Amino acid sequence: MSRKRKMKDTFLQILIWTFSLITVGFLLWMVSYIIFRGISGLNWEFITSEYNLYRGKTGILPMIVGTLLLIAATLIISVPIGVSAAIFLTEYAKQGVLVRIIRFATESLAGIPSIIYGLFGYIFFKGTLKLGFSVASGALTLSIMILPTIVRTTEEALLSVNPGYREGSLALGASRLQTIYKVILPSAIPGILTAVILGMGRVIGESAAVMYTVGSVPKIPAVEQLLTSSVRTLSVHLYVVALEEADFQSAFATATMLMIIIALLNFAANRIGRRLVKEKGIG
Repeated sequence: MSRKRKMKDTFLQILIWTFSLITVGFLLWMVSYIIFRGISGLNWEFITSEYNLYRGKTGILPMIVGTLLLIAATLIISVPIGVSAAIFLTEYAKQGVLVRIIRFATESLAGIPSIIYGLFGYIFFKGTLKLGFSVASGALTLSIMILPTIVRTTEEALLSVNPGYREGSLALGASRLQTIYKVILPSAIPGILTAVILGMGRVIGESAAVMYTVGSVPKIPAVEQLLTSSVRTLSVHLYVVALEEADFQSAFATATMLMIIIALLNFAANRIGRRLVKEKGIG
């Protein structure tokens, strides 16, 4: 290798490491700053009590329940549809103009601002379908919003599966459906799990679309009204206490709890994914 080539490689390595360290450093600084400001206000009473300013209660339990409820409802709707769409595009659809149009539309949907989804959900789900401010309105709106991420990420995961798996399964007499269900999907579990985590992260951090569709009622809904009641998520509560109530101590404590929930959900999803991969004997 020439000296000039070595100098270029060294320069590129230094550049990559520099920007990588800057990115990691900024993330660590931001997380440390939020935790340092919020950990003092994060206690058991704050996490498990209700929220009522008139009674001096500033707990976030209703917001935690509302966030988890919205995440569950959104993923129950979006994951089956998104994975099924990705399977159709990769395994059944004839690669041509129609598929290219679908992929272009999916990528275009991914670039639409969330406020537009919120306005659509407000007009269609809340108004036209008469769902009102509810978990159902929010889950349907957020499902549309994260579908592009789930479809494209799952599609890439399916395409990355070794073609020999398909050929071997079909050669042994398995049908296409059996091959997809018993060979392709298990092999693509890590990629599908990534799609779920990305979609879950967007749901957790969303506020504009949630305020337009779910509303902002800081109460735990009754069991029989889980999908028809309005709730307040942690991200919306963070906006309310920081900008409307100027309670920055509660805001930083809420932000800290939000990061903890994100970390726990990601950890749980990864553990489930590893267990599924281990049970299927893949990798």
